[in-house]
Amino acid sequence: SYPSDFVTFSPPAPQELPGFYYDSEKNRYFRLLPGHNNYNPLTKESVQYKAMECKRLRLLEEEEKQKKKTTRAGLNSSVLLQKRQMGLLSSTSYCRLVHELKVNCMQRRKIEIHSPDSSVAGTNNFKIIVADVACERIFTVSDVEHGGCKYGIINLSGLGKESLTVEMYDNLYFTNRKVNSVCWASLTHPDSHLCLMGIAETPGCASLLPASLFSSTNPGDRPGMLCSFKISTAWSCAWCLNPQADNCFSTGLTRRVLVTNVVTGHRQTFGTSSDVLAQQFARQTPVLYNGCRSGEIFSIDVRQRNRKGQSWKAIRLFHGSAVTSIHLMEAEDYLMAADMAGKIKLWDLRTTKCVKQYQGHHNEYAILPLHVNEEEGLLTAVGQDCYTRIWSLQDAHLLRTIPSPHPSSKDAIPSVVFSSRLGGRRGVPGLLMAVKQDLYHFSYI
Repeated sequence: SYPSDFVTFSPPAPQELPGFYYDSEKNRYFRLLPGHNNYNPLTKESVQYKAMECKRLRLLEEEEKQKKKTTRAGLNSSVLLQKRQMGLLSSTSYCRLVHELKVNCMQRRKIEIHSPDSSVAGTNNFKIIVADVACERIFTVSDVEHGGCKYGIINLSGLGKESLTVEMYDNLYFTNRKVNSVCWASLTHPDSHLCLMGIAETPGCASLLPASLFSSTNPGDRPGMLCSFKISTAWSCAWCLNPQADNCFSTGLTRRVLVTNVVTGHRQTFGTSSDVLAQQFARQTPVLYNGCRSGEIFSIDVRQRNRKGQSWKAIRLFHGSAVTSIHLMEAEDYLMAADMAGKIKLWDLRTTKCVKQYQGHHNEYAILPLHVNEEEGLLTAVGQDCYTRIWSLQDAHLLRTIPSPHPSSKDAIPSVVFSSRLGGRRGVPGLLMAVKQDLYHFSYI
């Protein structure tokens, strides 16, 4: 037997040597000189990619094995119900915590996509998906092999508990124009049209299209494009739902903001000191919030008349990096913003102070959206590392990190939509994820 004071020593951790990579499996160092081995060149990037891919596969395997989990100690459905019945939880808190439980138990299932033209279904990589307010339809932008984009609308009415099939309708006329920003527009009725903004690689263009262009009705009955005009590089767009700026949409451009009335054709231009990468209109007032490459966030009251030399900026907030996404909360006293340093902050617009930060998001240079669901109390964001993260809005707790079903790459960053009513009022809750050519549903159980 060993003495009671016997101590075992583990071998020292391998040291990092410049120009070398330590392989823990083979217990030896390898030189990081590109091309030193024509069959298997080792670079720092390839080593990092291998480590990331091993982590992704491990997490996918863990998700398959662990069907039910929670990120908060003692949080389960029976305890929540008991506290609710005893009056220790309000109905709002109870619903929020139930959503937390459901989010942590979501299971991934692949969706079958049907299209009237079977030759185009599932042949292009999804780039953007954007849901209408009712979450009945998803507008899709897909990259095509010869360059440019293809647009379509997915009807979610077939997304049920038993079957997971959706109908996708394309309009092949609009295939050559690259797009980097989309928003739904309510012109003749809620979410009747779509605003599309052109990207830097092609001549800039802003277009307003009727959503009925993407339908199964007779093509002869479809209305044409409502408006389209050339602009400088467009980064963002937003539609105004306030009646004081009726029928208006905004375009975030290089060093300026353009607000256009699509009925009268009247335009207002507001000069800025930086590219406008993110925009959103308030509903209670005709005020437009803008997030810039410089890290500045500012608001504009679009009722102001254009006077040369006058400053248009009202509320001003500052991030340390380019602001890629903003979301005005329903009460319009708070604004959520994300930047290219991976920071997600909740700002109090009354005091212009940051009141919460949501940790774990990964971004270095991409324009990535935020998805806020206040009713469910959830914040969702996809990082440049291709992981989808979901936080509690109330206390900024990271609830779940979802690995992508596909290997991480620049052209495989998932685009997501979350709702407790996917498909409309009687729809099913969960997360939609579009990545590469596939569409997945992470469903509540």
